[in-house]
Amino acid sequence: MPLTINSDRLLRELHHLARITDCPATTDTSLPEPTQAVTRIVFTPRDLEARAWLASLAHEAGFSVRTDPVGNTFFRWTGSQPELGVVGTGSHTDAIPHAGMYDGTVGVLGGLEAMRSLKESGFQPKRSIETLMFTSEEPTRFGIGCIGSRLLGGVISPTTADALPDRLPETEPDAPTGLTLAQVRTQAGFTGSLSEIKLAPDYYHAWVELHIEQGPLLEREGIQLGIVTNIAAPAAYRYTIEGFGGHAGALLMPDRRDALVAAAELILSIEKFTLEANARSNGVDSVATVGMVAVHPGAVNSVPSRVQITLDIRDTDVARRDHTMSQLHARIKEIESARRLKITEEITNADVPAVSSPHIVSVLEDICRRDNITYKKMVSRAYHDSNFMARIAPIAMLFIPCRNGVSHRPDEYAKPEDIARGTQVLAQALARLSSE
Repeated sequence: MPLTINSDRLLRELHHLARITDCPATTDTSLPEPTQAVTRIVFTPRDLEARAWLASLAHEAGFSVRTDPVGNTFFRWTGSQPELGVVGTGSHTDAIPHAGMYDGTVGVLGGLEAMRSLKESGFQPKRSIETLMFTSEEPTRFGIGCIGSRLLGGVISPTTADALPDRLPETEPDAPTGLTLAQVRTQAGFTGSLSEIKLAPDYYHAWVELHIEQGPLLEREGIQLGIVTNIAAPAAYRYTIEGFGGHAGALLMPDRRDALVAAAELILSIEKFTLEANARSNGVDSVATVGMVAVHPGAVNSVPSRVQITLDIRDTDVARRDHTMSQLHARIKEIESARRLKITEEITNADVPAVSSPHIVSVLEDICRRDNITYKKMVSRAYHDSNFMARIAPIAMLFIPCRNGVSHRPDEYAKPEDIARGTQVLAQALARLSSE
C-alpha cells in the first residue's frame, strides 16, 4: 500500500507541543538543535492547553474524541466493522520538570500522524483505529506513574487512585496543599466515577506504542528501529531512617545514631545486591536507583536525625527482583541493629513485567524486512503505559534511537528521519492489524 508520512507536519506539531511548557524558551546553544526544555505536569494549565490543542488536531482530521473521568483521551477513526476489537496506539504528553520534548509525545503525535496519513492515502480500516493519550504517565504529581493506563487495565482500584495525594506542593511551594487526585481532576474538568474507566478484555484487538528508546543501544549499534519483546517490572519504595541528631561538635562519635550514614550504607547495599543479581544471571536486566534523598534537619553543623530515600528497582524477572529485595530486608535489620536506629519501608507500587504479543512482533518484523529497515529485538527497562495495557490487550512497542540515549533532560533528541521512519512502520502495522 503506497503510504507517505507527512514528516514536516509531524515535526511542526512536535515543536508546537514543546512550546506548551512552563519552562522558558531554551537559549542554551550547547544543546543539540532543535530542542526545548519541557515542564508539563498533569492537570496544570499547560497540560490542559496541550490536551485542547491535540483534540483540535483530531477534530480537524475528522476523528472522534472521547475523554474518560481521569482524562485519558481517545482519538478514534471508526472502521467499517466498529463492533470488532480496536487497534490502538498512543502514549503520553505529560512531562517531568525540565524534561525533553520527545518522551511520550512522539507516540501521541506519531500515532495521530499515522492515522491521518493512512486516511489521506485512501485506506479504509475494517477495525477502528485509535490513538490514546494517557493521563499521568509520569509520577511527578501523584507519586505513582501510569495512573491512566493502570485504571484502564484494572491494575489500581478507583478508590485507591482517587485518594492519591497531590504532591505538586513538593515542586511548587505556592500550590494548595492537602488535595487528592479526586479533587484535582474535578477542578481540571474531569468528572465521573473512576469505576467507569476499566476497558473490557476484548476492547483492543492489538496495541502498539511508538517511543524513543531512552537508552543508547540503537544509536550505538547503528540500528534503525527496536522491537520490544519484554517490558521490565518496576517497583517503588520509600524508606525513612530515624536516628538521633544533635550538635556536630558536641555529639561524640561513639554516641551517634546518624541517619544519613545509615542511609549511605543502605544505598550501597542496594547497588551491591543489584550487581550481584546481574552477575548470577550473566545479564544486565536488574537495575536499581535511589533518586531522592531528604535529610533532616539539613544543617552543616547538625547530625542528621532523619533521612528519607526513594528506591526504584526494575527487572524483567519478578523472582529475581524479589530475591534482591529479600537480601535488602535482611541488610536493613543488620543496619538497624548495628546503628541503633529504625528504618521504615513504604511500598508505592510493585508491578509485573509485560511480554509482547508474538503475533504483533512478527508483523513489525515483517514490515521492517520488507522495507529494508534494520531492527533489533530488545527489552524495555523503562516502563511505559504499554506495561499496563498488556493486562487487557496483546501489545508490542517500537523504539526509535535517541541521541546518546538521553531522556528526561532538555537535550533529549531524536532525528527527524528516525521519527518519520518509526511513524511509517507504525502506520503500516496499524493498517495490517486493522484489516485482520
